[in-house]
Amino acid sequence: MFERFSSGYYLGEMYVEPYDGDCAVIQRNDHEYVNKQLYTSGDGVERIDAPLVMKLEGTHFPVHGDDSVPTGTLVIPDSLSIDTLPTRREVLLAEGDRAMELLRYSGWQSAPGT
Repeated sequence: MFERFSSGYYLGEMYVEPYDGDCAVIQRNDHEYVNKQLYTSGDGVERIDAPLVMKLEGTHFPVHGDDSVPTGTLVIPDSLSIDTLPTRREVLLAEGDRAMELLRYSGWQSAPGT
């Protein structure tokens, strides 16, 4: 789904479409798979529900999982104002450390001890 692009990002291609929700979402199973592959170390019990951080047209945003979204699709809030949607697009995914840094800047906090 995603492959190494640079020291801080992975690159993937997804069908991107707008919706009137509050946050960006992808299919829950895709979300958990990417979380396991890119954001966990394999040591102990780790979260796989933490938001992913994606970048599209220079904007970083957290991405959550949702069962109602088709696999391979990223739905983003209308408020992100991305032109030419819906369409198939290249999407950047922040690697684990960078993602946690960006989430902290946005005010997101993980559960204690994680």
